[in-house]
Amino acid sequence: MRVSAEEKKRYFQETAIALRREGFRVEPSVGGRLAVWLDEHPLCEVDQIGGITYRSDNIPTPEYVAAKDKAYRIVCNTAEYMKQMEQAPPLKVSDLADRYKVLADFNGVVLAGAHSKYGVEFVTWDWDHDRKGLSHGHYFTGNYEGAKQDFATRSGLIPEQHLFKDEQLIEIYRCCADTLDAGFDLTYKQEKCIKSVQEQIENGMPDIMDRIREQDQHTMEPYSQEQTM
Repeated sequence: MRVSAEEKKRYFQETAIALRREGFRVEPSVGGRLAVWLDEHPLCEVDQIGGITYRSDNIPTPEYVAAKDKAYRIVCNTAEYMKQMEQAPPLKVSDLADRYKVLADFNGVVLAGAHSKYGVEFVTWDWDHDRKGLSHGHYFTGNYEGAKQDFATRSGLIPEQHLFKDEQLIEIYRCCADTLDAGFDLTYKQEKCIKSVQEQIENGMPDIMDRIREQDQHTMEPYSQEQTM
């Protein structure tokens, strides 16, 4: 796939913003790529079409494998919406800046994107009845997945009751882990099904373990303070 120099520049700028937002260090590399680091450790390099290359000896532990996989998800996600941003038509509304582009439009709801110094800003709006104005904007800077989900439920493509909130998914994940660790007499089919639920949640919420640890820490803080008084 041929990519213009300007498209490549915009893609690398956005990818660097997205990776740095998640704690990675990003530097230009030889061959016109981006080098991605975790702290002082090299992980992988990003090419101009949303792929990565890496050396197996640079990911010697599960921690670095997980970091490399996380970086790859960010790279792929960024490549997806940047391709859309390059191809999408401008959003034409009289009282809105021309920088927004239409990424999706259905049932009176529009999903738009605009470049900013903080990364692409995504917004969902309701069209006015004559489609000359917009209202009730929901803003998602750097959160493409959140913007897509908001558009899907807001426009009626997916009924909201069919989706679990993050808090619900965390509790479902906890219950799956507790069930697997409790020593219940599960069949192979049951165990496989529970593990597949965990894997699906992990794919949709890559930072779920961080969230669980944060929840556990907050839960224990009042007890710890009480013990030290």
